[in-house]
Amino acid sequence: MALVIFDLDETLIGGDCASLWSRRMADLGWVDGVSFVKRDAELMARYAIGELSMEDYMAFSLEPMAGRSVDEVEREVEAYVEDVIEPLIYSDACSTLARHRAAGDQPLVISASGVHLVQPIAERIGISEVLAIDLEVVNGHYTGRTQGVLTYREGKIIRLLDWLDGEDKALAEAHFYSDSRNDLPLLRRVGNPHVVNPDTALRAEAERSGWEVLSWK
Repeated sequence: MALVIFDLDETLIGGDCASLWSRRMADLGWVDGVSFVKRDAELMARYAIGELSMEDYMAFSLEPMAGRSVDEVEREVEAYVEDVIEPLIYSDACSTLARHRAAGDQPLVISASGVHLVQPIAERIGISEVLAIDLEVVNGHYTGRTQGVLTYREGKIIRLLDWLDGEDKALAEAHFYSDSRNDLPLLRRVGNPHVVNPDTALRAEAERSGWEVLSWK
């Protein structure tokens, strides 16, 4: 049995769940739609080229949730996953997951998006174990702040090793599927890296390193 790790955005789904949630919050009237969505797009463009401060992005993207109850957000996220995310799930991702399950492998989603989005999306795909950016909650309400190590770039390795209780030998047999150059630190640590619909920088590294390159639809 091997650990099989999946990135979420643009890997399991054909989109970025955080940006799509920003648009949903605009539709809900939680933000000034035009300016908020424009700023989100600017920040995500920086993410695509590996220049984003995840701390800055999370502070921006969580502001509309500050003061809202966990129950209220959960209700809206549930509808958002059904309406927006479910049609974006890659069928190739589902078949790959099924193949790994048949082999007895343990699936895990590790994502640089907030856990309030990643957990219900992963569960919809059929994966219960998730590592994502944790959000601070006080008295049942979001504060708009994160907590703990962010699951971004090297932070994914830190959180994963903590989840594995420091047993990094499991990484030697692990699989990791990702689309982004931001996941190069973890891709280089696992024994079986797979790149999915990669960006230019990741494709170049995959070709140099002899990693499998997949085209998922």
